[in-house]
Amino acid sequence: MKKIIVAIDSFKGCLTSAEANQAACEGILSKMPDAKVVQVPVSDGGEGFMEAFQTAMGGSIVEVNVKDPLMRTIVAQYLLQGDTAVIEIAKASGLTLLSPEERNPMVATSYGTGQLVVDAVRKGCKHIIVGLGGSATSDCGIGLLRAIIDSLTSGRACSRSAIESSSDCSRSIAAFSKGGNWDDVRELDDVRFTIATDVTNPLCGENGAAHVFAPQKGATDEQVLALDARAKRFAEASAKHLGRDCQNNPGAGAAGGLGYAFLQYMNANCRSGIDLLLDTIHFDDLLQDANLVITGEGSADRQTLMGKLPFGILQRAQHHHVPVMLIAGRIADEQLLLDAGFSRVACINPPDLPLEIALQPATAKENIRRTIAEKIFK
Repeated sequence: MKKIIVAIDSFKGCLTSAEANQAACEGILSKMPDAKVVQVPVSDGGEGFMEAFQTAMGGSIVEVNVKDPLMRTIVAQYLLQGDTAVIEIAKASGLTLLSPEERNPMVATSYGTGQLVVDAVRKGCKHIIVGLGGSATSDCGIGLLRAIIDSLTSGRACSRSAIESSSDCSRSIAAFSKGGNWDDVRELDDVRFTIATDVTNPLCGENGAAHVFAPQKGATDEQVLALDARAKRFAEASAKHLGRDCQNNPGAGAAGGLGYAFLQYMNANCRSGIDLLLDTIHFDDLLQDANLVITGEGSADRQTLMGKLPFGILQRAQHHHVPVMLIAGRIADEQLLLDAGFSRVACINPPDLPLEIALQPATAKENIRRTIAEKIFK
């Protein structure tokens, strides 16, 4: 009996990791009814991160009233397991919480993510794992820090001044002093933070948070320059205030600079999201007697080889000499992917299928099932 591991990333805006895995499983069993299929929900820090960790480590989902990127009250969730919390920043500060017309990283704030951190700390958490992906913000984590200060120093409810300071990087240090200084926050002293991201960008510059990621969040060319200049001022002020400078650390530019806030202000440890998850689920142990791994993502190309989830899975499997097949809704640079070590690369969508049809969940599931059954096991 063959053992096949299925670990497919979410198809953003279409299928969750668990849904994609289930469709692949059905395709496998339609051809190999006796196969042992192990489904592993996965995420590298973005969509599905919290759910993947719940599958791996158990725990309960905690719901909290927080502020969304435009400071509107919503309900967001995080995972609580013992004294460990897993926070997916997109739950409170995600781009999907805004309509296309509302996207504006000049004003979008990470305040709600800070509220999730505060709730976890108040529940006694000593280790907080944060998945950095899918943010609507480019505020360098100022909103996050503002929420922590508001709650853990003066205890004030968020006010208009909090909204303003949450996205005004140039006035942030002064604003902190007005409503409770960061130095007065003591509740985080014995809390360990781990940030999970596949992004290695610095905070500022041509490869920084604003230039690389802000345009997809709605920023114009002029706003990108303003955001980058604002981030630089904040980093310089923070370095002077704290006596260290993390703006060039790998991951500082993740999630609109939220990575920087965790690194600079909370001494966070930065890990590859997929490596952190695979370690948690003991993926190497699963590979011991596996015959095949099937992984995938919405779009696969040369960027897949730059630390994205399928490549992380490939690297683990190669150590155990287990072949890895890659499926995706769109394939480019196929030969590069094969040269990197994938045993087979398959596009699930027929070439003439309109994108709006391909993105329908029912269509995507059926195409995954068909691809697995017809192409991979033909």
